[in-house]
Amino acid sequence: MLFGASTFIWASPFSTQQIDLLTKVKNMGYDILEIAVEDTRIIDWEVVKTVARDLDLKITISGAFGTERDISSVEPFYRQLGKEYIMDCIRIAADVGSPIFGGPVYSAVGKTRLVSDEQKKQERAWCVEILQEIGKMAVDLGVVVGLEPLNRFETDMINTVDQALSIVGEVASPNLKIVLDTFHANIEEKDIPAAIRQIGKDLLCHVQGNESDRGTPGTGHLEWTGIQEALHEIGYEGAIVIETFGQPSKELARAACIWRPLANSADELASEGLAFYQKLFL
Repeated sequence: MLFGASTFIWASPFSTQQIDLLTKVKNMGYDILEIAVEDTRIIDWEVVKTVARDLDLKITISGAFGTERDISSVEPFYRQLGKEYIMDCIRIAADVGSPIFGGPVYSAVGKTRLVSDEQKKQERAWCVEILQEIGKMAVDLGVVVGLEPLNRFETDMINTVDQALSIVGEVASPNLKIVLDTFHANIEEKDIPAAIRQIGKDLLCHVQGNESDRGTPGTGHLEWTGIQEALHEIGYEGAIVIETFGQPSKELARAACIWRPLANSADELASEGLAFYQKLFL
């Protein structure tokens, strides 16, 4: 099992100015730094690759989806921007050696409305059409796109594993799979270990192991032992990454509803979270 920490713990947006984070997470004992790509223009990927190689640190890539990156938007321009952003991130993932690009690729975070069945059907159709195109590119570049269900307060489109499996099945690309974030699953799934078994080894490409309040793993009320047992039972061999928000931007704070510190410090959350992972999963 490989353990990772997201740049979101320390910085939003991440840029080359925070390149020292690679050394920090390596020294903490992590295997992976998960880079959240909020702005592709402020990261020098050659520098990232060089530093990661020198540290023997793996990189995974995740996305950030606002209104202008929404492939299910009623605005064609935003659907196009979203497609281009996802494709850019897939190219980045292939370049830096990330096996996945994950996130709520289907919609904008914070897009929550009650709309007609007809509109929902149309938005889903736009989403599926673009994901099918993206899936072909992902196959060509050898990157898996991980579709992440979010809780009902952050999206009205895909909240549950059932909904995620439905989209993945309709797109029918071998390189579209599922990211499970235990924070969201804690809100939306009746039984997280059962949800893990339902996804199964073939479709579970990445796990963000976050606590019930997005604080330090092991300090909340998640059924961690059951989660560990389910991952072991399906033979999951991917990464487990902490993704929480230490210094969120105003936009991110609004989208994820983060209004207070989630730990005494970002470093404390990351170091104590890793110790918990190592005790539970190794």
